[in-house]
Amino acid sequence: MSLAFCGNENNSAAYNVEKGVLNNGCFVDALNVVPHVFLLFITFPILFIGWGSQSSKVHIHHSTWLHFPGHNLRWILTFILLFVLVCEIAEGIVSDGVSESRHLHLYMPAGMAFLAAITSVVYYHNIETSNFPKLLIALLFYWTLAFITKTIKFVKFCDNGVGFSQLRFCLTGLLVILYGMLLAVEINVIRVRRYVFFKTPKEVKPPEDLQDLGVRFLQPFVNLLSKGTYWWMNTFIKTAHKKPIDLKAIGKLPIAMRALTNYLRLNEAFEAQKNKRSPYPQGSKSIWCALCWAFGRPLVLSSTFRILADLLGFAGPLCISGIVHHVGKGNNTIRPQFLANAYVLAVLLFFALLLQRTILQASYYVAIETGINLRGAIQTKIYNKIMQLSTSNMSMGEMTAGQICNLVAIDTNQLMWFFFLCPNLWAMPVQIIVGVLLLYYLLGISALIGAVVIIVLAPVQYFVATKLSQAQRSTLEYSNERLKKTNEMLRGIKLLKLYAWEHIFHSSVEETRQKEMTSLKAFALYTSISMQCEMFSLFTFVVHAHLTGNADFSPSVAFASLSLFHILVTPLFLLSSVLLDETSLHLRCFEGTLLVSSPFTMYFCLPAPAQPLKVVNRKRPAREDWNNYSSHMRRPVNITEGDDFCVKITNGFFTWTPEGSATLSNIDIRIPQGQLTMIVGQVGCGKSSLLLATLGEMQKTSGNVFWNRKRGSVAYASQKPWLLNATVEENIIFESSFNKQRYKAVIDACSLQPDIDILPHGDQTQIGERGINLSGGQRQRISVARALYQQTNVVFLDDPFSALDIHLSDHLMQEGILKMLREDKRTIILVTHKLQYLPHADWIITMKDGTIQREGTLKDIQKSESELFEHWKTLMNRQDQELEKETIIERKPVLERKNLRRTRYSREALLKDDEEDEEEITESDDDDNLSSVLHQRAKMPWRACGKYLSSAGILLLPLLVLSQLLKHTVMVAIDYWLAKWTSDVISAKSDEFNHSRYSRVFSILCCLGIILCLVTSIAVEWTGLKVAKKLHYCLLNKIILAPMRFFETTPLGSILNRFSADCNTIDQHIPATLECLSRSTLLCVSALAVISYVTPMFLIALLPLAIICYFIQKYFRVASRDLQQLDDSTQLPLLCHFSETVEGLTTIRAFRYESRFRQKLLEYTDSNNIASLFLTAANRWLEVRMEYIGACVVLIAAVTSITKSLYNQLSSGLVGLGLTYALMVSNYLNWMVRNLADMEIQLGAVKRINGLLKTEAENYEGLLSPSQIPQNWPARGEIQIQNLSVRYDSNLKPVLKHVSAHISPGQKIGICGRTGSGKSSFSLAFFRMVDTFEGRIIIDGIDIAKLPLQTLRSRLSIILQDPILFSGTIRFNLDPEKKCTDSMLWEALEIAQLKHVVKALPGGLDAIVTEGGENFSQGQRQLFCLARAFVRKTSIFIMDEATASIDMATENILQKVVMTAFADRTVVTIAHRVHTILNADLVIVMKRGVILEYDKPEVLLEQEDSVFASFVQADK
Repeated sequence: MSLAFCGNENNSAAYNVEKGVLNNGCFVDALNVVPHVFLLFITFPILFIGWGSQSSKVHIHHSTWLHFPGHNLRWILTFILLFVLVCEIAEGIVSDGVSESRHLHLYMPAGMAFLAAITSVVYYHNIETSNFPKLLIALLFYWTLAFITKTIKFVKFCDNGVGFSQLRFCLTGLLVILYGMLLAVEINVIRVRRYVFFKTPKEVKPPEDLQDLGVRFLQPFVNLLSKGTYWWMNTFIKTAHKKPIDLKAIGKLPIAMRALTNYLRLNEAFEAQKNKRSPYPQGSKSIWCALCWAFGRPLVLSSTFRILADLLGFAGPLCISGIVHHVGKGNNTIRPQFLANAYVLAVLLFFALLLQRTILQASYYVAIETGINLRGAIQTKIYNKIMQLSTSNMSMGEMTAGQICNLVAIDTNQLMWFFFLCPNLWAMPVQIIVGVLLLYYLLGISALIGAVVIIVLAPVQYFVATKLSQAQRSTLEYSNERLKKTNEMLRGIKLLKLYAWEHIFHSSVEETRQKEMTSLKAFALYTSISMQCEMFSLFTFVVHAHLTGNADFSPSVAFASLSLFHILVTPLFLLSSVLLDETSLHLRCFEGTLLVSSPFTMYFCLPAPAQPLKVVNRKRPAREDWNNYSSHMRRPVNITEGDDFCVKITNGFFTWTPEGSATLSNIDIRIPQGQLTMIVGQVGCGKSSLLLATLGEMQKTSGNVFWNRKRGSVAYASQKPWLLNATVEENIIFESSFNKQRYKAVIDACSLQPDIDILPHGDQTQIGERGINLSGGQRQRISVARALYQQTNVVFLDDPFSALDIHLSDHLMQEGILKMLREDKRTIILVTHKLQYLPHADWIITMKDGTIQREGTLKDIQKSESELFEHWKTLMNRQDQELEKETIIERKPVLERKNLRRTRYSREALLKDDEEDEEEITESDDDDNLSSVLHQRAKMPWRACGKYLSSAGILLLPLLVLSQLLKHTVMVAIDYWLAKWTSDVISAKSDEFNHSRYSRVFSILCCLGIILCLVTSIAVEWTGLKVAKKLHYCLLNKIILAPMRFFETTPLGSILNRFSADCNTIDQHIPATLECLSRSTLLCVSALAVISYVTPMFLIALLPLAIICYFIQKYFRVASRDLQQLDDSTQLPLLCHFSETVEGLTTIRAFRYESRFRQKLLEYTDSNNIASLFLTAANRWLEVRMEYIGACVVLIAAVTSITKSLYNQLSSGLVGLGLTYALMVSNYLNWMVRNLADMEIQLGAVKRINGLLKTEAENYEGLLSPSQIPQNWPARGEIQIQNLSVRYDSNLKPVLKHVSAHISPGQKIGICGRTGSGKSSFSLAFFRMVDTFEGRIIIDGIDIAKLPLQTLRSRLSIILQDPILFSGTIRFNLDPEKKCTDSMLWEALEIAQLKHVVKALPGGLDAIVTEGGENFSQGQRQLFCLARAFVRKTSIFIMDEATASIDMATENILQKVVMTAFADRTVVTIAHRVHTILNADLVIVMKRGVILEYDKPEVLLEQEDSVFASFVQADK
C-alpha cells in the first residue's frame, strides 16, 4: 500500500482548496509540522556543537547548575504533552486503519511534535546546567508558533462542527492549553531573569551547596526527570563497582539536610508550641505538635504522591478487564473505537505503570528523607538534653548509658520509620474504599461478600498485630536483659574465671535467652497467621458463581477482580500494623528521656531561655553557631570581690536527689587562690562529692557557692579515669592547641614516655572504648596528664594516685603537681589518701561523714587537733623533716617497666599488625589483587548461607524446600483453574451452565493453598529460630570457656556486638528475609513460567530483559552492601560519642567544653545521615529500574497475547491469567533483588559468629578424677613452686623465668617489685590463667596442672586490683553460689569494715547494687571485693594490690584483721605500698620475671644493699 501525506485516493478531497487554504484539513496538518521542524533545525547544531565538546565537563563539575523559574512545572507540562502526543499518534493510526490508503497527515505531525517536545526539554536542560539563559529565545519562538498553529487547527474543528464526542477534538484542545501554558512559563523566565528585552539582566548564582565540591548528594539539585528516575546515581553506582565506597566518596550533606539546620527548625517548633500553650506544655502531645509543625510539609507531599500512585494502580485491573473483554469478542479486525482497542489499552497500561511506579518511589523517598532529617534533629535534641542531665540521674540508675544508647540507636530509628509509614495512614483507607467500589462495579453483590470477609478479618488482623506488638516488646525486654547480663559477664570475665563462677552466669544468660526464644516463637506464630488473610478473598468467586447463576462470569470480570484482590491485600495487612505502631509510638515518644529532671533545665519542651532564634549563617562554618547558641542554662553562681580565695562555700547543704537526705551538710570552706589545697578523709566521707558540689554537679538545698571572678574552665581529673575513644595524644591535648614543649613536660611528669614507647603506634595509638587496652595506672596517668596540660587557672584532681605505685606517685607529685602547677600559681584542689604528701599542702580540708571536720594549714591542725595530727603521723610513718630528703632512690633504667606492659600491649600490637597486613594486601597497587578483592565484593557469601541452613538440621531443610514448591504450585493451579472455569463459561453458549464441579475443585485448591501458606511460613520461622538458638548457645559456650588471652586481644565491644547486633539479625531478620526471598523468587519464576506457557513468543523478549536485570542487580548489590556497612559504621562513632559524653559529663562540664562536643556530635550525625540518604537513594534507584522492567514485561506479555488470541489461538481466560501474572512480576522483581542484597549483608552476622566459634577453649578437663581429689583440698595451704616459667601466649616472651619458692602452711607472704616485674603474673599462675610451659606448682602435694580447672579455681581465693561488682543485691555479689548463711555474710562484711554501711542501706544484704557498683565509692567497692573473698573460706588467699583505692586508716585496720582472721591461712599479698607487707613472714622481691630477694623482711632490712630496703626507704 503506497504512502502519501494526504492519502492517494483519486477522488480524495484532501487536495481540494476551493473553500480556502485554511479549510483544507491536510494543509492545516502540514502547517502544524512547521514549528517542530523549525525547532529541530535550530537546536540540533547548538546541542551538538555547543555542548558536545563540554558535555563531560558539565556532567562532572556541577557548580553551574541552576533551576530557572518554573523548572518543575515545565517538566511536568512536557511529560503531559508527550503523553497527549502519543495518544494523538495512536488515534491517527487507529483512524487511518479504516480507509484503504495511508494518510500520513493523521499521525506524522504528532510524531514530529513528539520529537520536538523531547528536543525542547533536552535543550532546556543543557541551557539550565550551563546557566546561559539567552539561548532560551529559540524556545520562546517555538512555543509561540506551536500555540498559533494548534489554535488554527482547533478553530477549524469548531467551524466544521467537530465536537467533544470526537477524541481528535479533545486532544487538539488539550494541546492548545499545554502549548499556551509552556509559552506562559517561558515568558515568566524572561520576567524574572530579564535576560532579553531588559537593560540589566539579573545575575543568579547557583546554590551554595553546589559551589562546594564536597557535596555529592545531588537529589535536591538535579532536574525532575533525574529526580524521578535517580539518574544522577548511575555514575555513583558504577564507581562503587570499581572501588569501595567510603565517607570521602559520599561527601558532605547539603545545608538544608544537616543536623544543625533541622535541629534549629525543631527548636523553633518547640518555641512556637511553648508560646502557644500554658507555661508547662503536656508531654507527648506538645512533642507531636512540634514534630508535625517542623516536618509536616514534606509528609503531606509524600502522602499526596502516595494517594496518586494508589489511584493509578487501579489502571491495571481496569485495563486487563478491557483487554480480555475485547479479546473475548473474538473479532479479528482492529475496532475503530479508540479506548476499546486492546492494543491501545496495553500501551495505556504501560504508561500508567511507569507513572505509578515513579510517583510511588518519589513518595517513599520524600518520607524517608523527612524521617532521616527528623532523626538528626531528635538526636541533637537528646544530646543537648544529656549535656544538661544532673549527675544524680546517672549515678542513681535513673538513666543508664545503655538506655541512652538504646534511645539513640533504636528509638530514633523507629521514629524515622514511623514517618516513613505515615503516608500509608491516609493513603490506605482511600485505596481500600476505591478498591471495594470497583469490585462492586465488576462483581455486583458478591463483591460485598468479599468485602465483608475482608472487614471481618480486619479485627482479626488488628488482634494479631496487637499480639505481634506485645511479643516484640517482650522480646526486646528479654533481649535487653540478656545483653545486660552478657555485658556484665564479659566485663567481669577475669573474676568469673578466677572464682570458677562461669556456670552461674552462663545459666543466668541461658535462662533469659530461653524466655526470649519463647516470645520469639510467639512472634513467629502470629506473623505466620497474619500472612494468611489474603487467601480468603478467593472464595468470593465461588459465591459469585452460585449467587448470580448465569450472570456475567467472564474471564474479564474474574481476572480484573483477581488483580483488585492482589492490590487490596497489602493495605489491609499493613493498616492494622501501622495503626498499632502509630498508637504505641504516640504513647512513648521520648517522653521519658526528654522530661528527666536536670539541674539546669526543668523541661525538655523549654530548652533555652527565651531568645531570638539564630538563622544559620551560611557564610560562616557551623561551629560559630554552636558557640553562640547557648542552650544550657547554668545555675547562677554568685561573683564577689576579694582576691584571697578562689571558691568559697558558706553553710552549704548538698544532695544527689532532690528528695534524698543531704550527702554533704554544713559545708563552710574557703579554697585559697593560687595554692595547693588537699582534701583528706576516710573512704566514703564525701571528698569526691565536695569537688562535684563545687563544680555545680550536685543539687544545692541551701547555702551559697561563691567563685572569685567568673568561674571559667576547670581542669578536672575524675577518680574513675575518663578517656575518649581517640589517640593518646588527643586524650592529653583534649581539643586544646598543641604545644610540643608543654606536651613533653606533661608526658615526663606523668612518667608516660616508657608506656608510649611500648604502644604499637606510640602516642598515635587509638585508645579503645573506656581505655580497654590500657592498665588502670596508665588510664589514671593519661587522665591526670590531660588536667596538667590545660592552661586553666583552677585544677581539680580527684585521687590521682590510687592506681599508681609509690615511685610513680612521688614523681607525679614532685614534677607535675608541685613543679608544673603550683609554681605557675594555679589553684589546685587535690583529693588523696596519701597522707605523706600533706606537708606540701598550703591548705588542708579534713572530712568525716559528709561534713568538714577541720580546715587550715598543717600547723593549724597540729595546734588545734593534735590527736588527729598524731594519728596522721603514725599513718604516714615518717617525720616532717624527712620530706626534704625525698629523692627517688635508684632510678633504674626504664626498661624494667616494659616487661608486663609488653605482654599487655603485644595483644593490641598483634591485632593491629594483623589488620595492617590485611590492609596492605588489599591496598597494594597490584591490579590482580584489586580485581580479586572487587570480585570478592561482587560474590554472594554462599559458605555462610550453607552454614546457616546446615545448622537447621536434616529434617527441617527438605520440609522447607518442599513446602515452598508445593505452595507455589497450588497457587498457580488456583489461578489456572479460574482461567479454565471462566473460559468454559464463555464457550458453553447454553443458558444453563453447571458451576458446581468447578467451584468444588476451586474451593479444595483454595483450602489447600491456605494450609500450605501457613505451613511454609511456620517452617521458615521455626527453622530460623532453631538456628538462632543453636548458634547463640554455641557462641556463649565458646566465649565463656575461652582463655583469658582471648579477652585481652579482642575488644569487648566486638564480642558484645556478636551477642547484640548479630544475634538480633539471626533471630529476627534472616528468617523474614529468607521467607521473603524464597517467596518473591518463586513468584517471579511461576509468573514468568505462566506467561511463557500462555505465549511462548514472550521468551524471545525475556532474554534481553533478563540480561539487563542481572547487571542492575549485580551493580546494586555491591553498592548497597558498601552503603549498608557505611551506614552501620558511621552509627558506631555516633553511639560511642553519646556513651562517652554520658560517662564524662562532669569532666566536659568542668572544662566547659559543651560546644566542642556538640560540634563533634553534629559531624557524626551528618556522616551517618548522608550514608542513610545514599542508601535510600540507591534503593530507589534499583526499584525504579526494576519497576520499569516489570512494566516492559506487562507490555510485551499484553501485545503478544493479544496478537495470538486475535488469531484464535488463545482463550480469553488464559490471556487474563497471563496479564494478571505479568502485573505481579513488576512487584516481586524488586523484592527479589532487595532481599538478595539484604540477605548478603545479614549473612555477614553468621560469618562473624562462625569466626568466633573457632576460638580454642581452655582445657577444663583434668588428669585427676573427682574421687582422687580430697574433699577439703587444700586443707593446709602449703605451696611449692618448682622452676616455674610462665608466658601470656605461646608466641610471647616469658614473664616469669625459672621461679622457685616454698611457702609453708599458714605463712603470710608479701610480693613486691616495680610495675611490670611480674607480680600479677605470679598470682595468675596459681589459677592457671597463664601458659605454664616449664616447671610446676604443687599445692598440698597435688600438681595443679593435673586438676580440673573448675576444681582448682573454686578452692582458692583472690582479690583483684580493679574492683568488680555486678548489678543485683549485695548478697548476690558476695555469694552468687548461695552457699553461705546470713551470719557468715555479716561476718565477712564486718571484717571488710562495711557492716555499718550495709546496715544503713534499705534492705540490708538485699540492698540493690547498680550496674558496675556505681552507687558505692571506689574504696567501698574494693572493700566489697575483700568481703567476697573472705566469704570463700579457702586456706589459700591471694591479694593483688587490693588496697590501692583505700585510705591508710582503713587499710591499717584491714591489715590487722587479715593477720588475725586469717591466722591459720596462707596469704599471698602483692603490694604497691611496701609498708603493708612489713609484718609478713616472708618477702619476695621480683624484677623482670625472676626472684631477686626472698627472705624475712627484718633480714632484708638489715642488709644495706637490699632492694627491699630501698623500697621501704622510698615508701616512708
